[in-house]
Amino acid sequence: MNSTQTVGASLAGCAAALAVLFVTLRSWWTGGRAMKDLVLPVQAFLTGGLATVCVGGLGGWLAGCTRQGVGGAASTAITATTGTEAGAPIATASLGRLTEEGGIVVVLVFLACLLSYKAASKGDKGTMLGCLAAGMILCVTAGVAGALDGLPGLINEAGAAGRSMLERQL
Repeated sequence: MNSTQTVGASLAGCAAALAVLFVTLRSWWTGGRAMKDLVLPVQAFLTGGLATVCVGGLGGWLAGCTRQGVGGAASTAITATTGTEAGAPIATASLGRLTEEGGIVVVLVFLACLLSYKAASKGDKGTMLGCLAAGMILCVTAGVAGALDGLPGLINEAGAAGRSMLERQL
């Protein structure tokens, strides 16, 4: 396991992730508030969150690299702007563990997010990348992981249902 997978979120990294989500939600709020306009950002955020559960895989490695890179850059920016340190770690937690069937569902979710990204406009692509990074950062904090506690269970159950369907054990 690469050490980047165990990197927790820093205060500065969380501030950057929350800023991305604020800008995304503000543009949605001032732009008509159509629920369909939230699909891509929410899809990207949840995909980022699921990447944090992929310990030992490419998704987990990318999530760790994202937390490390964004946290370092945000800490430098905050220190340069205010003169105070902001790289303190935040209490971490895990969303949970994936089963074999849950891993298949996560790969399908990643594929759906990738296809959505390819079909999105330039502005939506930027929003998706920002929300993906925000999910990778915030979903390792104790508060967000606690709030999304049921997500891995839901993914694992969906995979188990798919397997049962394929094995005709409905």
